[in-house]
Amino acid sequence: MEENFYISPGPHIFTKSKTPKMMKDVIIALIPAIFAAAYFFKLKAIILILVCTVSCVVFEALIQALLKRKVTILDLSAVVTGILLAMIMPPSLPIWTTVLGSLIAIGLTKQLFGGLGSNIFNPALLGRAFLMAAFPTYLTRWNAPFTLEAVTGATPLGMVKFGHNMNINFGGLFTGNVSGSLGETSALALLIGGAYLLIKKTIDWRVPLAYIGTVMVISFVTNLVAPGTYAGALFHVLAGGLLIGAIFMATDPVTSPVTKAGRWVFGIGCGLITMVIRLWGGLPEGVMYSILLMNAITPLLNRLTRPRRYGT
Repeated sequence: MEENFYISPGPHIFTKSKTPKMMKDVIIALIPAIFAAAYFFKLKAIILILVCTVSCVVFEALIQALLKRKVTILDLSAVVTGILLAMIMPPSLPIWTTVLGSLIAIGLTKQLFGGLGSNIFNPALLGRAFLMAAFPTYLTRWNAPFTLEAVTGATPLGMVKFGHNMNINFGGLFTGNVSGSLGETSALALLIGGAYLLIKKTIDWRVPLAYIGTVMVISFVTNLVAPGTYAGALFHVLAGGLLIGAIFMATDPVTSPVTKAGRWVFGIGCGLITMVIRLWGGLPEGVMYSILLMNAITPLLNRLTRPRRYGT
């Protein structure tokens, strides 16, 4: 009896992981952050998350139907994009702006490039970047937790950077009892979700470790040199969008490097750009721009860090 042998080009990677399963894991990991957002920002958070999620799913189905592509909303990638987009928005964002951001995230960032797996940039981040450029006033309006009163002051990052106010409420940053975007407030909720993803091996530990580690080293040194001007490492880890960016955005398998060495470089690059913007840039936060910039050079990182083929 003759045996059939099939020869195909590498790489030969075998895994039981499929897109819907990975997306389900991400959704489960986001549940603590969703509950925290609903707890601190009440109905505003719930509406924002629902509108973003439904808008992303509807836009994906409509655009794929118009382009005569297979409708793939059951892979749950649009749901993940919608939730992540909502989590990096302030609770007071107008509904129509939320829908527009969903259209940019799905239509321009994802489907224009050919759909999931072909997009260069993280859809949720580019959706927010567009809104930040078009409607900066809406993206910098904050609500106080529980009372939902408009906060005239800045977020903790802004107060430290522009006001040099070192009276930091670390307990509030850890639990989420501070003003900010829905998913940027509770470090505890994000760490629980990140632990789940690492245990399930849905994300690779190299990117978040390199990202957070770089931020900690730079912030430790700058705080040591000028403690009255720059906050310490713990503040920069807990404040702003670092944790949600490092755990849920930078680890996106489509827009981050596939090689181990490339992931180290990617994470370090994100950390460097984030801290340059946070410490010396004109904006208090740099997570969004750092990940998008590193997304742009991911193909180059894959090429430069590609391991040698056997026999060459």
